[in-house]
Amino acid sequence: MTKPHRQSGLDAFKILAALLVVAIHTSPLSTYSPVGDFFLTRILGRIAVPFFFLVTGQFVLGQVLGAKNSFPLLWRQIKKILLLYGIAILIYLPIGLYAGHYQNLSLLDILRLLLFDGTFYHLWYFPACALGLVVVSLLRRVLQERGLLIVTSLLYLVGLFGDSYYGMTAILPPLSAIYDIGFQVFSYTRNGLFMAPLFLFLGAKLGRHPGKKTPAFYRLGLGLSFLLMTGEAFLLRHFSFQRHDSMYLLLPVVMVFLYRLLLIWPVHAPAWLPTLSTWVYLLHPAMLVVVRGAAGAVGLTSLLVGNSLMQYFTVCLLSFLAAATITWGKTRCKPQQPRRDRAWIQLNRDAFVHNVTALQALLPPGCRLMPAIKANAYGHGVLPVAQVLTELGVSSFCVACLAEGIQLRKAGIKGEILLLGYTPPEHFPLLRRYRLSQMVVDFSYAQQINHFGKPLAVHLAVDTGMHRLGIPASHLEQIVQLFSLPNLRIKGICTHLCTADGTDDAAHGYAQHQHEAFRQLLEELKNQGILLPKVHLLASHGLLNYPSFGGDWARIGIALYGLLSSPQDQNAAAPDLQPVLSLHARVATIKTLPPGAGAGYGLAFTAQRPTKLAVLTIGYADGLPRCLDGGEVLLHGCRAPIVGRICMDQTFVDITDLPPVQAGDEAILIGSDGQETITAGDLARQSNTITNEILSRLGPRLERLLC
Repeated sequence: MTKPHRQSGLDAFKILAALLVVAIHTSPLSTYSPVGDFFLTRILGRIAVPFFFLVTGQFVLGQVLGAKNSFPLLWRQIKKILLLYGIAILIYLPIGLYAGHYQNLSLLDILRLLLFDGTFYHLWYFPACALGLVVVSLLRRVLQERGLLIVTSLLYLVGLFGDSYYGMTAILPPLSAIYDIGFQVFSYTRNGLFMAPLFLFLGAKLGRHPGKKTPAFYRLGLGLSFLLMTGEAFLLRHFSFQRHDSMYLLLPVVMVFLYRLLLIWPVHAPAWLPTLSTWVYLLHPAMLVVVRGAAGAVGLTSLLVGNSLMQYFTVCLLSFLAAATITWGKTRCKPQQPRRDRAWIQLNRDAFVHNVTALQALLPPGCRLMPAIKANAYGHGVLPVAQVLTELGVSSFCVACLAEGIQLRKAGIKGEILLLGYTPPEHFPLLRRYRLSQMVVDFSYAQQINHFGKPLAVHLAVDTGMHRLGIPASHLEQIVQLFSLPNLRIKGICTHLCTADGTDDAAHGYAQHQHEAFRQLLEELKNQGILLPKVHLLASHGLLNYPSFGGDWARIGIALYGLLSSPQDQNAAAPDLQPVLSLHARVATIKTLPPGAGAGYGLAFTAQRPTKLAVLTIGYADGLPRCLDGGEVLLHGCRAPIVGRICMDQTFVDITDLPPVQAGDEAILIGSDGQETITAGDLARQSNTITNEILSRLGPRLERLLC
């Protein structure tokens, strides 16, 4: 069993929110208590749709706002929403036609239904969501977060006075006239212009910035704010102010406290639950039609329709059955997942997206990510990583060698791909063929590229003190000369800060020295009339400790994957990064040893007592360090020590003190199980190395599964 994921509470609440939406449209308590039904459907039920907006804001808008080139990602997400909207329109078109909803419609009426009201009464959420995403994304281009919060709040207030506070608007004829004009375009203000933007933005913000208060604080805040909102709703009802009742002044406050609690709700939600809740939301009006029609046909109208509570339960039951059938069918039609029958890596997509967004928020003005996805994306799997980055709007990458660049191009990755290492001159034609940019490692190498005779895209490496690759910053004449070579298409100029991860004064001083040397070189080049290409000098620790150094690109590596090179590393920015990778293996067999018996090569392990050993299906050929000292794995939420010598394909662990273990059980070597966690940093410390090495040596036999 693994720890509940951070969105498990959200997934679990989705089904509750769907049930509340069903209640809104069936009024379960109307037969028994109009007041009770008002509370259920017009107060408690009104948290459902804002909740769905918050979730969309976190997982869709959060990605869009974090991306520098947000339009492709925004359009991709909107297309998904519109596709679902289109399916829903087709489902309800026959019902709407039969009921006469679409008679005598003008072009303006059709546009109003499609863009604002929805073609059936519950479908307004989809155009509201799509339009709200566009509104917030456009506002984000000209506003910072504080300004965005203010503007979306003002839009919500405008909507509020066309909704539950309309009675106040109606007593002011000039203001009422303005709203009446608006109501010619849309029937309600609970739409994508006024209601959705605030909740979408709040979802993106709450998902990106974890709360720092205790659960008790959020429970108290939720209780008090909901109590006040209840009073607000009944007061508005008493004075008959409501034109509609989807928006309350205190509703955003209630939703903030509720969402904070759901993000930390320690519940396990099955993976199919979000799909089920979506289809319950979509199908329940159709099931309501079925219930009413069937009840009339069999003479049970008084029981199944006249009794509002029975009607609600029947609609819920049929909606669940229909949604479960579709969910089951979708699961059956999905391509079969890898069997995970030996050893594998799981990649947490949400954690990766979170890290990208958090790091983009730290970028200096005008700077974009150029993720380092060399060494198979630090062992994570370069293709799934590159594909997710592309979805997030990232269009520049750096890799170590020609083979890695070609692999990306063959996988359809577009944009800038920079080779950080040396490419032999005989392979220069491949640089042109695959549109790859080559790092100029020294002056003579630049001359070789020029002598190739055809233009090649290059970045100039400047050695400011690491003494690895690049032309020394002091060799100004050579660097100036490169800008005159006809076959060098210089797209970038860069250096590398070799002490950016250090925390002492000497490390800080040397980083400042390198930056100053680089800055002076750039000034000299400008003074000589050279138009500078893109500049980049920040890697992971550079961005975290020296963001003021600036640049046009930041070559982020290990931090992208939620880690630093060493668990002891400190940085000035301290973003909330989340590990992306977990490493898993199977138990192949169980061995029982008497005291004094040995196991493994050289019988390096000797049992001191009756001992049970589990043999795991992973070894040093998969990247597990043979020199691992004091290593452990997780089995059934318990730690089991690694014993003996790690073999090429197997590893021994002592399970004597663990709950029963059997062949086929899953062991976790990096990741969490129950309350226990083993990090890549733990393995690095036990192997006397850094996390970069631990991850990048994870072998190709390991399946990479994006979850």
